Amino acid sequence: MKILITGGAGFIGSHYVRTMLEGGYEGYEDAYVTVVDKLTYAGNLANIPVGHPRLRFVEGDIGDTELIRSLVVDQDAVVNFAAESHVDRSLFGAAEFIRTNVGGTQCLLDACLLAKVPRFLQVSTDEVYGSIDDGVWTEEWPLRPNSPYAAAKAGGDLIALAYAATHGMDVRLTRCSNNYGPYQHIEKLIPLFVTRLLAGQSVPLYGDGNNVREWVHVDDHCQGIHAALTRGRAGEVYNIGAGTALTNREMTDRLLRLCGADWSSVHQVADRLGHDRRYALDDSKARRELGYRPRVPFEQGLAETVEWYRSHPDWWEKLRTSAGAQR
Repeated sequence: MKILITGGAGFIGSHYVRTMLEGGYEGYEDAYVTVVDKLTYAGNLANIPVGHPRLRFVEGDIGDTELIRSLVVDQDAVVNFAAESHVDRSLFGAAEFIRTNVGGTQCLLDACLLAKVPRFLQVSTDEVYGSIDDGVWTEEWPLRPNSPYAAAKAGGDLIALAYAATHGMDVRLTRCSNNYGPYQHIEKLIPLFVTRLLAGQSVPLYGDGNNVREWVHVDDHCQGIHAALTRGRAGEVYNIGAGTALTNREMTDRLLRLCGADWSSVHQVADRLGHDRRYALDDSKARRELGYRPRVPFEQGLAETVEWYRSHPDWWEKLRTSAGAQR
C-alpha cells in the first residue's frame, strides 16, 4: 500500500502520518508513506519521524505541477491536508490562501486524474458553512463562508466534488470542527493561550468571548479521516466532530485553571473582522456510515494537551515569534 499525504508536516497531517507509521490504522500497518510539504511557518520536520524506513519526505508545493505529477504515480491514495489555514492571516493576505487551497487542490486533482489514482480525500473544515445561530449543519447545508480562508477552503471543496461529478473520480471529503492536541502551531487558540500562560504572559480574548466553537481531538479527527478514506463512498462529504461546544470564554476559563492562572491574565481585544458567532456540526452521517466514534474525552484530552506543551518547551519556544490569534 502506498499513500501520498500532502501537508504532512503540519499539525493534523503529521498526526495522521505518525499514527499510520505506528500501525494505528487497520489495513495500512505496512503502508509506505510519501509526505510532500512546503515547510512554510506551519510545517515542521520535527513533527514527523524523518528517517523512518517507510517514510519518504519531499519538500515541495502542491501547486508545482511537474513535482506533483511525478509523486502521484503508483499511489493507492492521496490525502490532501495541505492548506493555508489561519483565519487572521487570510484577512490581510488572501491571495496565498486562494493559490494553495483552490489552485493547489486543482493541481493535485489533475495529477491524480492523469495517473488514475484510485482514491482522493480532501480534508476540509466546518468554517465553509459560515455561522449558525441555532441547530446544526448537515453535509447538505449551503456553503456560506465568511472569511477568505473559509472561502478558499470552500472553493477547494467544490473543485474536488466537481472532479468527482465530471470525471467520475473517487473523491471523498471531510469537514471537521476545531482540532486540538499536541504539535499544534502556537498561533491557534489553545496552544497560543497555553504557551503564553506558561511563560507568565497575558492572553487576548476577542470581543465578548461568547463565540461558540466545537472541539475534536486531533486523534479522533484523523480516525474519522481514515474511516472516510477506507469505508466512505465516492463523491460523499462527511462531517467529523465530537459534540463538545464551548464559548471562547469557557475555553479560556479551562485553560487558565489548567495553567495555574486566573482572569487577571486575560485582556479583551477588539473582535476579529467577520468573526463567525457559532459553529455546530451534525456528524451522524459519519457515525452511521463509517462507524466513526470520538474516543478522547474532552476534559482528559485538554489536560493532556496542556501537559504536552508544558513538557515540550523546546518544541514551541522557537515559534514564539510567530503572531498568534484565535480561530
